[in-house]
Amino acid sequence: MSISLVQKYNVPGPRYTSYPTVPYWDESTFTSKKWQKTFIKSFQESNTTEGISLYIHLPFCESLCTFCGCHKRITKRHEVENPYIEAVLKEWQLYCALFPEKPIIREIHLGGGTPTFFSPENLKRLITGILSLSEKAKQYEFSFEGHPNNTTRAHLQQLYDLGFRRVSFGVQDYSEKVQTAIHRIQPFHNVAKVTFWAREIGYTSISHDLVFGLPFQTLANVIDTIDKTNSLAPDRLAFYSYAHVPWIKGNGQRGFKDEDVPKDEAKRELYEIGKELLAQKGYHEIGMDHFALANDSMFDAFKEGKLHRNFMGYTASKTQLMIGLGVSSISDSWYAFAQNEKELETYYARLAQNELPVFRGHVLSDEDLIIRQHILNLMCRFVTTWENDSFYSKVLLPEILSHMEELESDGLIEITSNSLTVTEKGKPFVRNICMAFDLRLKRKSPKTQLFSMTV
Repeated sequence: MSISLVQKYNVPGPRYTSYPTVPYWDESTFTSKKWQKTFIKSFQESNTTEGISLYIHLPFCESLCTFCGCHKRITKRHEVENPYIEAVLKEWQLYCALFPEKPIIREIHLGGGTPTFFSPENLKRLITGILSLSEKAKQYEFSFEGHPNNTTRAHLQQLYDLGFRRVSFGVQDYSEKVQTAIHRIQPFHNVAKVTFWAREIGYTSISHDLVFGLPFQTLANVIDTIDKTNSLAPDRLAFYSYAHVPWIKGNGQRGFKDEDVPKDEAKRELYEIGKELLAQKGYHEIGMDHFALANDSMFDAFKEGKLHRNFMGYTASKTQLMIGLGVSSISDSWYAFAQNEKELETYYARLAQNELPVFRGHVLSDEDLIIRQHILNLMCRFVTTWENDSFYSKVLLPEILSHMEELESDGLIEITSNSLTVTEKGKPFVRNICMAFDLRLKRKSPKTQLFSMTV
């Protein structure tokens, strides 16, 4: 990759898990009533045809990983499990009381935090409680994030018995020096053990999460990590950029100095070499920083143009409505986003008042909906199209295309009268290309830097 392009385009930018991005959401006027109106509309439109997705945030971790940007609560006190599960089930009961009919569950994803902080018995109580008020779609997909250090065979078996067939294990990097810096000591043996267990039990899709750009990470570290990963042959994997945002996450990302973190072309080389090694083993790039083997459903979805992306990441199936349960969870009705209270005590207090615990969100305008779909197309397919007689082409397109000239002259995109395609050269810069569509960002940038670097 051209070093000059990395230097030119490596700027702070959103990852576009939503559009509009979180800095443009509202805390002062967004209410549970506004959210209720949009999610009931979405439910009525899609429950019987698509079903709905549930993201359940399980925030507890026994130790702090300093690379992590997620909302978490550090504790070794496992007595926190029961009251939290009771709260999540109470939240689900509040939603079910508002739905006009029984919800059909298409997807469940357990994220964190550390979902396997919870005992297998408590995870069973959580999932059976959720399913007791709903029914499963004919084709459903349940997945969870497992920490290799504390995921037991009992965890894997229990969740498999409940219908889970996808598991993602956080690997990051196998270098002891890097692991020490990010406070995530995790031997290869632990990852291999849980991967083999999952296969023996019958999981059909096993994923590993790798990170490039970590403190003290070298090219030799990445090569070693990819080699070890290839030896285990996960069905899919994420190989994504470390988001160094200590000005947001505070001491959680201050276990090392800024100069210890690879930057610019040195950081990008880690990705390019890793991507090449993955390609040699049959992994296909299917979206921003994601890869899958040809026999994985994610690869099929990408080929068929059905890949979808939301706050749970990339998924092979799509639902219009995603309900987020648990502290800090984000919900998406397509017409609006809503985020739950981020402080655990406030989350509990709102539920005690029989209130949906949302504290901020955004109702999308007609313009937002159009731009959101184009950004989603680029993130999932690397191409987007439009009709020449549409509002988009007549009103929005001229403003957006005015930001595309350099991207096109640098060979990162190809534009026709009704389409835009990201070139192979442009794929590493897909966040920059999406930024050109982001009219809110163009019209009013956040006052402070909130985003990680794009490359």
